[in-house]
Amino acid sequence: MSRTVHFAAGAGKSRVWGMALGLSMSLFAGSSWAFSLDDVAVKAEKLAAAGYAAPQSNLPAVFRQMAFADYQQLRFRGDKALWHEAQTPFEVQFYHQGMHFDVPVRINEITAEGVERVRYDPEMFDFGNVQVDPAALENLGFAGFKVLYPLNEPDKADELITLLGASYFRVVGKGQVYGLSARGLAIDTALPSGEEFPHFREFWIERPEADRRNLVIYALLDSPRATGAYRMVVTPGKDSTVDVQARVYLREPVEKLGLGALTSMYLFGANQPSRQLNYRPQLHDSEGLAIHAGNGEWIWRPLNNPKRLAISSYSVENPRGFGLLQRTRDFGRYEDLDDRYELRPSAWVEPSGDWGKGHVELVEIPTPDETNDNIVAFWVPEQRPEPREPLDFAYRLHFTMDEPALHDPALAWVSQTRLSTGDVKQSNLIRQPDGSMALIVDFTGPNLAELPADSPVTTRVSIDDNAELVENSLRHNPASGGWRLTLRLKVRNPARPVELRAALVDGEKTLSETWSYQIPSNE
Repeated sequence: MSRTVHFAAGAGKSRVWGMALGLSMSLFAGSSWAFSLDDVAVKAEKLAAAGYAAPQSNLPAVFRQMAFADYQQLRFRGDKALWHEAQTPFEVQFYHQGMHFDVPVRINEITAEGVERVRYDPEMFDFGNVQVDPAALENLGFAGFKVLYPLNEPDKADELITLLGASYFRVVGKGQVYGLSARGLAIDTALPSGEEFPHFREFWIERPEADRRNLVIYALLDSPRATGAYRMVVTPGKDSTVDVQARVYLREPVEKLGLGALTSMYLFGANQPSRQLNYRPQLHDSEGLAIHAGNGEWIWRPLNNPKRLAISSYSVENPRGFGLLQRTRDFGRYEDLDDRYELRPSAWVEPSGDWGKGHVELVEIPTPDETNDNIVAFWVPEQRPEPREPLDFAYRLHFTMDEPALHDPALAWVSQTRLSTGDVKQSNLIRQPDGSMALIVDFTGPNLAELPADSPVTTRVSIDDNAELVENSLRHNPASGGWRLTLRLKVRNPARPVELRAALVDGEKTLSETWSYQIPSNE
């Protein structure tokens, strides 16, 4: 399912803020225009020094009050796309304003001659069966845009990246379908004071030469307490990437600043089956948070759909990477012909340089259905910038279905986590529940496949004081060439969560990533 309506931290649908903001440019030698992150940063710094001015909507009631089904009828005409006739494999199409996308976002094109605003024209759109008074179309603008590129076939343009709503954007690679979203910045996510949603108010898209195989996009971010300048280099391919370079300014102090933010959806899965009968065994855009810590440790945290808001924090200095991953690629684990969850990309954030001390935070929000993005993950720096002091950071975003290529081949990883009623086999061979629950964790990887079945592989397990561990057993799994860990435990207080960690070892040698799991509370 391709969603263009975004949710985060239970705060509801995002709004797109955007007012036309001018940006003066300098003419350089050779009568050619130069444009860089510094040009956008000048604007961001100026905004940060001034009081926040909330943009005003110009949207007539016919668009503001329309149902989602009507908004979907507002289709951009393909022959009106930016660069449709140009000698470049990229094209840009635009989203019409409507519903909660009620403030225009200014979009500019950068060429060798200069910067020119892309003007809204109602002739760019097919309004379907929606009856619109021509007068209601005057002085409107765009809500966002998407970029097309021949990802799968040389003569067919596919959506590569879409930017619509707050600072959200989604990207796919070859053979992938839209799933989770990236965000420019997260502020005070899941705090009682409420989350603040920064918005990309203006974009500059650099017109690529005919032989250019990536696209450069600049963006100006604004919110009540933060502004920012962003440069994003989008490179399509089997694994599409986005190289992000950002400079952020705070107007006022914030309690929590989230960098490299990702937003996804988890409804149910093998570790938390559906509470209602459902032919789909799993339903999620992402199934776990992965972290590659600065000390070399790999951590895997399966996701939950909790009954109450849950926040998990992993202290990491100079992270090498983190992301929300969709590890399961077998259609039979989803059985969804419409939404094809097995084709949704994992998103991996690879920091550039040292990010210092801080933590990776995971926010899990209760959701009754798959229309809400209820999972958020980001990096929180320990040292936050003072107001109007620049914070520079950069990272590469990978959108991939080939996670083993990202992972350390010397360490095994968790292929699945399954939940079961704990039981004991009786003398008559009948299994009898004993009031415990069981977690079955399968580890796989090239290093395990090379080991004989009788290798002295053992486990390193820890559990908090809210549960009694009654079984910790490990056996070779001939079906996968890995090892299966069974942890059976009795929860002492179901109203409190239980934290567990486990890894495979051979003596002092660590053989796998660290499985880190939280059994959510039942209340």
